[in-house]
Amino acid sequence: MPEKISDIYYPKDRLPSELEPEFEFKKEPQENVLIPKTGSSKRRIFSPWFLGVLLLFVIAVLSYFLLPKAQIEIWPATQNLSFKEIIEINTQLEKPDFVLKVFPGKKLELELEKSQEFSASGKTLQGAKAKGVIQLYNSYSTANQVLVANTRFISADGKLFRSLKRVIIPGGQHDEKGKLIPGSLDVEVVAAENGEEYNIDPSTFSIPGFAGTPKYTAFYGKSSLIMSGGFKGEAPQVTKADLDQAKNSLSEALFTEGRASLRNQVPSDFILIDDVYQEKIIEISSGAEALEAVSNFNFKIKGTLRAMAFKQSDLEKFSKEFIFANMPEEETFSSESFWKERKIQEESLKLNYRIYSLDWEKDKMSLELDFSVKVYRDIDVPTLKRAIFSKSLKEVEISLASQPEVKRVDVKFWPFWVSKAPQNSDKIKIKLNID
Repeated sequence: MPEKISDIYYPKDRLPSELEPEFEFKKEPQENVLIPKTGSSKRRIFSPWFLGVLLLFVIAVLSYFLLPKAQIEIWPATQNLSFKEIIEINTQLEKPDFVLKVFPGKKLELELEKSQEFSASGKTLQGAKAKGVIQLYNSYSTANQVLVANTRFISADGKLFRSLKRVIIPGGQHDEKGKLIPGSLDVEVVAAENGEEYNIDPSTFSIPGFAGTPKYTAFYGKSSLIMSGGFKGEAPQVTKADLDQAKNSLSEALFTEGRASLRNQVPSDFILIDDVYQEKIIEISSGAEALEAVSNFNFKIKGTLRAMAFKQSDLEKFSKEFIFANMPEEETFSSESFWKERKIQEESLKLNYRIYSLDWEKDKMSLELDFSVKVYRDIDVPTLKRAIFSKSLKEVEISLASQPEVKRVDVKFWPFWVSKAPQNSDKIKIKLNID
């Protein structure tokens, strides 16, 4: 049988929330469990996407006003100026005179001395004569006999010797039986020629000067020792070329060392031209003469070395002032122009000098000075910055590139979206590049 369903009605004078429940439910204690919320009674005002877009917008606005920068590199047209002048360096001067073109110099002087052993290159046939002593006898009479120097004596084998000096051979004496005892004298002799063949053994000697007379057999000599010292052969010899070469090589070494020593004495701010020296030899001495038979000889030389130095800075300062005084005539620019007067590119200054004249007695010299430099038109940076405020990159490029004083220009804006130069001069960087 089907169930009967009855409608339930609340009393009219009471709300459902005021009714007492017919049943009481007990809630079991539960552990704290975090249950994610699937919804919220309140709607979110800003989404993450919206915040991201807003942040990008703020960054863009700040970048537009704070980050824009302009960098402008300008290569100005340069002009090369060259000049040539004769200037004077005077060691008696203390200060430069740019009008008279005279500059102070510094005198440097050294006394030098050097010696060296050299070898002889020549050869000569050289020898020595044998020498010895013979005892001369006078069996001719009791009278003394004088023999002059260079008196000849012939040995038994035909070798010729000569006495070195004048001698007197004493006369003989008679003994008890009336026999004549010859007088005698030792005499030093030397061979007539060089050579070992005169180193003879003990021999007898005759005096050829007495030949054909009774004295020839009555005057004779005997040697008890061998003759010695005789030889003949090739020996080293000093030639004139040896002496000349020794002088030249020693002089070169002397002054080469002297120049190095002199350069060490030059103050750091002075210039010493390499070929501006006065080299003077004051004394030469040699341990041997030409044709002397020695294998080695000592050569000695003394000299003086002088030089003049000058300040490089004096010449640079003079060159710059001379160039400024002889600059091409300036063009006239309006008061709004950013061009200024011409300037010198310091790094481009070149100086070359050559000796024009030298006067060592007055300690002065003249130089031919060649100098050149690059000049360019300088820029008034603040005026240029104001001139490009709010201009586009193309406008800036065209405006600067059309200037006759500009050789090349490179303009860059940053960031990439910036289309006009900033109006803040601190955001504009100007750089000059000089070739």
